[in-house]
Amino acid sequence: MHMLQKLKGVSATVARTAGPVAQRASEKLRQRTGGKQQGDNYLVALDVGTEFVKALIGRVDQEEGTVEIIGVGRQHQGLSDMQAGAIADIAAVVENCDQALGQAEEQAGVSVRTAIIGIAGELVKGTTTTVRVSRQQATKPLDIPEMEKIINLVQERAQVKAKQQLAWELGGKEVEVRLVNSALVSIEIDGYPVTNPIGFQGNNVEVQLYTAFAPMIHIGALEKTAQELDLDLLAVAAEPFAVSRAVIGNNPNQSLSAILMDVGGGTTDIAVINDGGVQGTKMFGIGGRAYTRAVERDLGVEFEQAEEMKVGLSTNEVPANRRPAIEAALGKTADVWINGIELALSEFTKLDHLPHRMFLCGGGSSLDLLMDRLERTDWYKNLPFTRKPSVHHIRPGQVAGISDMTGKVNDHTFITAMGLLRVGMDTRQFAGDGGSIRDKIDKMLSV
Repeated sequence: MHMLQKLKGVSATVARTAGPVAQRASEKLRQRTGGKQQGDNYLVALDVGTEFVKALIGRVDQEEGTVEIIGVGRQHQGLSDMQAGAIADIAAVVENCDQALGQAEEQAGVSVRTAIIGIAGELVKGTTTTVRVSRQQATKPLDIPEMEKIINLVQERAQVKAKQQLAWELGGKEVEVRLVNSALVSIEIDGYPVTNPIGFQGNNVEVQLYTAFAPMIHIGALEKTAQELDLDLLAVAAEPFAVSRAVIGNNPNQSLSAILMDVGGGTTDIAVINDGGVQGTKMFGIGGRAYTRAVERDLGVEFEQAEEMKVGLSTNEVPANRRPAIEAALGKTADVWINGIELALSEFTKLDHLPHRMFLCGGGSSLDLLMDRLERTDWYKNLPFTRKPSVHHIRPGQVAGISDMTGKVNDHTFITAMGLLRVGMDTRQFAGDGGSIRDKIDKMLSV
C-alpha cells in the first residue's frame, strides 16, 4: 500500500470489567452462536449515529487487504440518546448497541469482541497542518528517528491549534482533546515531492499531516460504551475520516479528488480529498432531525408524524394538498444547511480550487430535497470551483476491498460503517512489529 495512504486510528485499551449489559449480552451470545468465538480475523464496526446504531461484522483477509461483511445489525436511537452526533445517554446507547450487535452476531454466527467505533459531532476537529523544518546537516540522509521527531512536531502543533479552536468556539473554556486519527498527506524535500523520505538528503523538509482531535469527554463516553459491551476498542475514528478511507481504499495509485458529505441525523460531516490525501474535515450541527423538527414546528404535529411526512415526501406517500406546507418547512432548513456547507468549504483556503465531484452518504442524504438543492441551485458560485460540482450518492459497490456477503448492505446509509471496518484493518495491520522502512514510518502515526 502507498505510504501516504496508510491511515492510523487511535488504539485504546479498555478495562474489561464487564457491566450487566455485557454479562447479559455474553449469555445471549452463547445461546445465539452455540458458544462459537471469534478468531483474530474478525472485526466489528459500530457506527453510533444520532438516528441509528449500525453494526457490521467483517471477516478480514489481512494479506489480501480485503473484508467480507458477514453480519449486519441496525437499531433505532431514542430522541434523547444522542445530541448533535455525540452520546448524551450512555446507558441508552449501550442498550441500542447491544441490540444491533446481537442482530449482527446472530447472522454471522460468531462472537466478535474487537471493535472500531466512529466519533462525530461539531467539536471533533480535523485539519491538515503543514510544518517546514530546516535541517542542520543537509548532506545527512534522512532516517527513521529524524522523521519521527518531525511528525511528532506536526502532531503537537495540530493539537495546540485544535485546543485553541475549541476554546474559541466555547467562549474561552479549556477542553482536553485527544488525537483520534492521523495520516500523511504529503512530504517534500527542498520542494521535491517524495513518497518515502528515508535516505534523501536536503536542507528543508515540508510535511503535511491530517490530524483529527476529539474532546476527552466524548472519547470517554465511547470507551465506557465499549466497556459495558465487553468489547476491546481497537480504534476510535472520526467519521468523515472513515468515509474517506471507504472511498480511497488501498490503491497505491489512487489520485481521487472529491468532496465527501455524510449527512446523519444530528450533523453533517464533510471531508475534502485532494489527490488521494485527506485535506481536512469539517462538521456542523444540521442533520436529518433538524428537518423533522422544522416540519414538527411549522405544521404543529408530533415528532413521529413529522418524520413520516418528511420521509413520505421522497416516497410520494404524502397527500398532494400537504406537500407545499411540508416543502416550505423543509426548504427553510435546507437554506441554512446550504449556508453551512458554503461556510465549511470556504475554510479550505490551502487549495487553489475545490474538487468538482461531490459524494453523499448517510441517512439524512436520502431526502430528495437536499440532492435537488445541491444540483439545481448556484450555491457554489462564491467558492473556488472550476465548474459546477456533480452530486452523487456513494454506493457500497464503490467501496474498494469490502464486499457484502449478507445482501443487507445495499445503500448509502452503510458507507460510514464500511469505512470504520477499513480503519480497523489499517490499525491492525500496523500494530505489529513490521520490519520494513515504510511500516516503521506508518507506525509513527499511531497514538
